[in-house]
Amino acid sequence: MKMELRKTFQFEAAHSLPNVPKAHKCHRLHGHSFRVDIVVEGECDAHRGWVMDYADISAAFDPLWRRLDHHHLNEIAGLENPTSEHVARWIWQRLRPRLPLLKEVVVGETCNACCVYRGD
Repeated sequence: MKMELRKTFQFEAAHSLPNVPKAHKCHRLHGHSFRVDIVVEGECDAHRGWVMDYADISAAFDPLWRRLDHHHLNEIAGLENPTSEHVARWIWQRLRPRLPLLKEVVVGETCNACCVYRGD
């Protein structure tokens, strides 16, 4: 049987959006409590009873979390314009080689706004 697993992480970071008009509030440096959902999908192993260990998802995401948490996102290579869309794709591109079952990356920068990325 095919199942989907979702593991949620949080990181704190500052960013500004350099490509919006200077009068836009997001052009100024500001911070968010970002929420990231890492979603994998696969067959449930009949013997183990799971698709994969949640700890393996955490281990795969941890190096990326350490690069993002409490950093200025604009200073990270590939995130010079760190919109939620770009952050989601940035995570996908680095996580997919470690998590072949990756289905989607969800990045929320507020409690009521998020971006869903399902790969290229």
